[in-house]
Amino acid sequence: MRIKVQHRTTYLYDAPPSSIVQILRLTPRNYEGLQVRSWRIFLDHDANLVPGEDAFGNIIHTLSLNRALDDLTIGVEGEVETTDTGGVVKGAVERFPPGLYLRDTPLTHADDAIKAMAHDVIGAKEGLDGLHALLSTLHETLTFDGTRTDVKATAAEAWAAKGGVCQDYAHIFIAAARSMGIPARYVGGYMLRTDMQQQNAGHAWTEAYVPSLGWVGFDPANCISPTEAHIRVAMGLDYLGAAPVRGSQSGGAAEQLQVSVTVGQSRRQQQN
Repeated sequence: MRIKVQHRTTYLYDAPPSSIVQILRLTPRNYEGLQVRSWRIFLDHDANLVPGEDAFGNIIHTLSLNRALDDLTIGVEGEVETTDTGGVVKGAVERFPPGLYLRDTPLTHADDAIKAMAHDVIGAKEGLDGLHALLSTLHETLTFDGTRTDVKATAAEAWAAKGGVCQDYAHIFIAAARSMGIPARYVGGYMLRTDMQQQNAGHAWTEAYVPSLGWVGFDPANCISPTEAHIRVAMGLDYLGAAPVRGSQSGGAAEQLQVSVTVGQSRRQQQN
C-alpha cells in the first residue's frame, strides 16, 4: 500500500526562548514491511538539523537553534510503501538482545494491579496465545478517552483509570508482558485510518518477542496486529525513547503546542 504522511508540530512561545535543542524521531527506516519512497523534514526558521541514529537504531535529527523566536514549526512530508507481514517484524535494525526489553522504566512499571491482571490473563499460556489474550483483555477493559490521562501518565495510572489513549494502552501492554518475563517495547508511528485522514497525533503500539517468530507487533488501542496501514517510525523502552519530538530550551516561558497529522493513500495508490 502506498501511503502519504504530512505532520506539523508548532510551538507558540509566551516568551521567546534564547536557545532550543530538540531530538526528532520523525523519519522511518526500511524493513521488510516498509519501504521509504520519499521523506523530508523542514522548518519554518533557519536552524541546524543534524542527522544521526540513536542507541536503538532509530533515525534521528538533532535540531539546534540559538536565537530568540516567538514560534517554531517542524514539518514532515513523506511517502512510503507498506506490506502486511502479519505483524511479524523482519529486517529491522536490532542493536540489543531481546532481554534488554525486560528493563523496567517509570512509565512502564507494573504495579500489583497490573501484575495480577497479567498473571490472570497470560498465566501458563505460551507465545502468541498469551499475548493475544492480553490484547483482548485491554480492549475489553479500557476506554479510549483522552481526558483520563496526560502525556506523563504511567501504565499503573492508566490501568487504574481504566482508559487513556494509544500511548497508555501501549504502556499497560508492555508493563503486563514484562511482568510475565516477555520482552516488550514501545513503537511510535502513524496509522492510515478508514474513518479519517486528519488526526491530532501520531499512533503508538507495541512489539513483543516470541522466540519462534522474533518480534511481533500488537496494537492494543485497536485490538489488532499491525497491518499495512501502520507506518513504523521509532521504537524504545517506552514513549520517551520513541517520542517524535523531545528536547529542551533555555529561557522563555510557557508554550502552546499544536499538532496536525494527515495520513492518506497516495495518488499513485488511488490510481492503481
